[in-house]
Parts: sequence; C-alpha cells; structure tokens
Amino acid sequence: MNNIPKDSRFEIKFVAHESEVNKIKLWLKLHCAGFYTPHPDRYVNNVYFDTYDYSAYKENLAGESHRVKLRYRWYGEYAYPQQGSLEVKCKRNYYGWKIRFPNKNSPYKKGDRWRDIQQRMKEQMGEQAKKWLNFYPQPVLINRYLRHYFVSRDGKIRATIDQKQKMYDQRYKSLPNVQKQLNAPQTLVLEFKFQRCDQNIAKQVFMGLPLRVGSHSKYITAVKSMK
Repeated sequence: MNNIPKDSRFEIKFVAHESEVNKIKLWLKLHCAGFYTPHPDRYVNNVYFDTYDYSAYKENLAGESHRVKLRYRWYGEYAYPQQGSLEVKCKRNYYGWKIRFPNKNSPYKKGDRWRDIQQRMKEQMGEQAKKWLNFYPQPVLINRYLRHYFVSRDGKIRATIDQKQKMYDQRYKSLPNVQKQLNAPQTLVLEFKFQRCDQNIAKQVFMGLPLRVGSHSKYITAVKSMK
C-alpha cells in the first residue's frame, strides 16, 4: 500500500459555490479541449466507514502524504445501500487509486440494522473485503450528490462536477439514517483526473479556469460538521 501503482492517476480538485455550476459547465463545453458528456448525470451514494477512533478522518485531516478511506458506493435515487462496490480509496499526495470489491447484490433489506448490512457485505464480497470492513467497522456517514461527467476530445482528461450534496450522520445509529440531514455546505467540486504522462496537457487545460486549486474531502467536511 505504500507504493504508488503505475496506473494511479493525478487528481486535482477545485471548489466553488454551487451557484457557479452553469458558469463552469459552459467553460468546459466551450474549452478548446473539446469536453463532452459521455453519459447522463447520476446520483452517487456512499457509506463511509472508519475506526472507532476515526483514524481515516485524522489521517486526512492532518494531510498525511499517504491516506486511505473506505466506502461502499452505489448509484441511483435509492438512499439505502444497493448493488455497488466496496472501495478502498488511496491517496499519495496528488496521486489517487482505488481497490474495488464489486457486489452484484444489494447488501440492504428493508428493516435491516447496520450490523445486518455489514455482515451481508462481508458474505457477499469475500475475504479481502471482509478484512477491510473489520478494520474500519464503524459506519460514520452516508452522503449523496449529483455528478456531471465530462471527457476531453482526446479522452486524456476526465472531469466531474459534484453538486446538491446531502449528508447523514450514521454514528451511534443501529439503523441507517437517511432522514435527518446534516447541514451541507452549498459548494460544488470540480475534479480533473488524468494519467501521469499527461500532466503537461492537463496544465494547458487548467489555464483560464476561473477557480483555484483546493483540497476538499466530502468525508472530512461532513465529519467536521458533526462535531
């Protein structure tokens, strides 16, 4: 885990107020790199897990060079965990990569408690996924947001815009909480992803972007709001 995989990508984030979304979309669509939308917008849903002393939160808050977060992700309108994948999200400085454990089944059944959902995840995704879930046993957060997708004409630069975020505290809850929301900031996150060999191309893309580079973690932002 300390070595950076060769297929890791550069991940650069920009943060703005949500009211800027149309301005940023227009900037991308008019860019000479020829950004287009490869598929429709969709809602992204995540459950973030952590240790009981919040080691993942502390690593990311401290800005350690090597950081790990564990989440279960699914797509669509349904607020409870569905068919998706467990993701170990790794970060080393600006390099990012994921270890994925796909799940073809829904880990949630109506009325389930968290312990039922977590047990089902362990059974459905195998021993390696089980080890990660045992190491990060505490469901801390469910968040969801609308994601817009863009790809440059040459396919080398990918961009996403995340907005309309909702956050739900899961700490000390026996059942998933998808009713009582935390106060989510009215921000959007523009993220560019590209291979190491395409850094110079990416720099040209960023020129003229009316935003500043900023570190941003939806998980860290949410946990801070719980304090």
